[in-house]
Amino acid sequence: MTQPLPVSIKGVVLQDGGVWLAYNEREEWELPGGRLEPGETPEDCLLREVQEEMGIAVEIAQILHAWVFEPIEGRPVFLVAYLCRRTIDDEDAPQVSAEHHYLACHPLDQLEGLALPDGYRAAIAAALCP
Repeated sequence: MTQPLPVSIKGVVLQDGGVWLAYNEREEWELPGGRLEPGETPEDCLLREVQEEMGIAVEIAQILHAWVFEPIEGRPVFLVAYLCRRTIDDEDAPQVSAEHHYLACHPLDQLEGLALPDGYRAAIAAALCP
């Protein structure tokens, strides 16, 4: 019997002409977010994960993109990306968590050379479409 795919919820957090990305142990940039826990809604998961990984609060706008990604060979994950906006009262500077090496707001016009998987690129592109 085939096991269901794990689900990971990601956020496209845009700010000042850039998008926040985290650099992981696979030496790739990724959107902040993480695994959906049992009994948790996707939105609650994303709010929790962004707080854990960036130390900021966001509001969730809408779903942007969904895809299957295999970050580790033989271990596919179903990903769903949402557009997020920082909450008005959150002025704290984002802080990198122990899960990542770096956290940076990359200018949207300079993403081409980054080690950034295609699904993340598609989610960012969807956030920019009116």
